[in-house]
Amino acid sequence: MMAYAETLQVFEQLQHGDAVELKHEVKVGYQRWYTTTRGVVVKTERRRHGLHHRRQADDKVYSDILVLRREDGELTTVTLDEFSDLRKLSD
Repeated sequence: MMAYAETLQVFEQLQHGDAVELKHEVKVGYQRWYTTTRGVVVKTERRRHGLHHRRQADDKVYSDILVLRREDGELTTVTLDEFSDLRKLSD
């Protein structure tokens, strides 16, 4: 698995239409699954959110978001974290 810093470098260089593969961990409670998502980049964004309880009003928290169009046309949104392994696929 690549380091998170490398994943962020790939994320920052992505353009609309780039084909990517994302290996990531899905957690629900104590259950966890490892999955691979492939698709074409629709958009990337750094989204501000308020997921943290009782933080200061001026304490800004952001997540890196990747919106992909999968092969079947489905749109999926993935939030990158330290367990994400993002790779750009060759053209």
